[in-house]
Formats: sequence, structure tokens, C-alpha cells
Amino acid sequence: MELEIKQVKNQRDLNRFIDVQFTLYRGNPYWCPPLRMDEINTLRKDKNPAFAHCEAEYWIAYRGRKPVGRIAGFISHKANKRWGENLVRFGWIDFIDDPEVSDKLIETVSAWGKEKGMTGIHGPLGFSDMDNEGMLIEGFDQLAILTSIYNYAYYPVHMERMGFVKAADWVQYEFEIPPISDKFEKTKALVEQRYNVHVVKTKKKKELLPYARKMFRMLNLAYDDLYGFVALSDEQMDAYTKQYFGFIRPEFISFVVNEEDDIVGFGISLPNLTHALQKSNGRLFPFGWFHLLRAMRKNEIIDMYLLGVHPNYHGKGVAALFFYELHKAYLDFGIKKAISSPQLEDNSKALSIWKNFPGKKNVLRRVWVKHFELAR
Repeated sequence: MELEIKQVKNQRDLNRFIDVQFTLYRGNPYWCPPLRMDEINTLRKDKNPAFAHCEAEYWIAYRGRKPVGRIAGFISHKANKRWGENLVRFGWIDFIDDPEVSDKLIETVSAWGKEKGMTGIHGPLGFSDMDNEGMLIEGFDQLAILTSIYNYAYYPVHMERMGFVKAADWVQYEFEIPPISDKFEKTKALVEQRYNVHVVKTKKKKELLPYARKMFRMLNLAYDDLYGFVALSDEQMDAYTKQYFGFIRPEFISFVVNEEDDIVGFGISLPNLTHALQKSNGRLFPFGWFHLLRAMRKNEIIDMYLLGVHPNYHGKGVAALFFYELHKAYLDFGIKKAISSPQLEDNSKALSIWKNFPGKKNVLRRVWVKHFELAR
């Protein structure tokens, strides 16, 4: 059947756009379904504050009535200004193993980008670093987590065939949870005394909320020089707080503050929700909430979602403080294994955190880039 690319124009189309991945990965034991409501809130132009500085369009590829691929194209004017470039981003890309489908999807976003004055295309990326980014190129037999992209092994083959090259790689680690050593306890006490910092002690979610804005503002500083990063606006901070803080468990979040009660380091983690989301098919209702709640209460895997240290506190052992508290919580909860979030392979400061844990690099993801040929 002839291939047709249709633009998403209404909520019904958007639901179909989201459903493409659920059809393509049905039964895959490694894929982590997203929460459908989060997908809607991210992609709807009236819901996501990022549209204050972004524009986006979405397309679905059909053969007859059957969806065989999808792609989002968007332009972050804020990111292009920050990095001094004119690149259109692509994301939410999925396709069957058919070159005609992948070619047409990329061509569609490229043509749209050219109309907008862009000189190249890169991705998979999101509206911000809080969205999933990086195409899986190694680790196809590893369990994906909620904050990462999973795709089939033929995806990177298609990208190379289309002339894309590496822009940046993200690595991901899996490690066992060891007993707490005396070294950690001594380091914690030394850092607290030397730099007048301490860990915030909380038992309830509402006690963490006053620190949410502070955490995101510190994140803007800590992540500023990372590939493609776009500083979050206050409106985005509030949206992410509302979106994610409803799922947190206070014992798995650790904030380090200074004498002024400003956050200088943080670690945010959550029991792994992949199997729960597979069972619920990404839905909270009618019974999805039960699977998620069960995973939150009893789990042997923890996902490290976000880590950060204020630039002024690099090399001062701040990470040891929030890891010490998280480490204790993991052992108390019965956690046996941790999975890190994707981190840039050249981000030595972040990667040095894992040197004290027995683990391995098990996943590699890539952002691809391709510059348009100039018409003669």
C-alpha cells in the first residue's frame, strides 16, 4: 500500500500519535511505556509551558489505515539562541523496519525545518532535558526506565543510512547496592563540617515542595553547559513539580543545602515502574494506579532520575552527602539494584559519582545530527 504522512491536527490525532508506540512495542519485555497523561500534557500546546519559546508539529505515517511510524518536529528558539545554531529537533520517533517509512518521516521534519529557516536537524531530543532524549544504540536487552528511550536495534541502522552522524552519546549504568562503608560516614561528617552544608530531613511530600523551585534553579546552573540544554522557566518548573512530585517517596529524595537554605546538591530516585507500566499499558485508570502503587511499596530496583551539584560545590564531596542518605534508604527498603539515568559520556563530573559503586555501563544512547545541503 502507498505510504501516507498525516499531520496531527486535533486531540483524536494526538491520541493516535501516542498509540503508535504501544502498537509497535506490544509484548516487548524491555520497553517502558510512558504514562499516557504525561505524554498528552507534554505534547499539547495548551498544556506545556515550553511552547512559550517552542513551536512543534507531529506526523503519523500510514499504510492504508495502519499506522507504521510517527515523528515530532520542533524548534526550540531558546536552545538555538543559547547554542548559536539553527537546528530543528526531532523526537518521539518510531517506525517499522522499512527505509521508506524512516526516510519519509525525517524528510517531513526536515522540510518543515527548512521552511522555518533551519540549517540542520538533530535528535531524538525533547522540549527540555526533562524529556526523554537519545536513541538507544547499545543495550537492547536491558530494561528501560521511565526517563529513557527504548527502541529496536534497526533504528540506528536507519539513521546511519540516512547520513546522520553522532552529535552526543549518553551512557547509563547498572550497579548493585553494597553495604555502607565507614568511608562514606567519615566523608559525610567531614563535608558537613568543612562546608557548613547538611541534608534536608523530611518524611512528607509537602515538606519537600518548598524546595522544588530551588532544585530546578540549581539544575539550570548545574546542567547549563550540557549538550542541547535549555534553562527551565518558572512556569516549566511548576509544571514539572506538579507532574512528578505526586509520585515521589520522600525517603528516596535527598537535598543538600547550605547555611542560606539554598540547594547545593540533590539526588532524586524512585522505585522502578517499568513492569507496573507494562501491566497498566501506561494508564492510571481503571487499575493502573494499583500496579504503580504496588511497585512503589515493594521493589528491588531503584531508578536514579536526577542528580546535580551546584557548580560552586564541585569537588567538595556534596554528592557523598545525598548519596549517603539515599544509600541508607535503599538498604532499608530492600533495594538490590540501581539503574542510573542517561548521562553524557563526557560529563566526567557526573560520571565520577559511580566510581564508588560496583557496577557496569550497560546502555548507550545517541543524539544524531545532519546538516542540510544548501541549494545551489
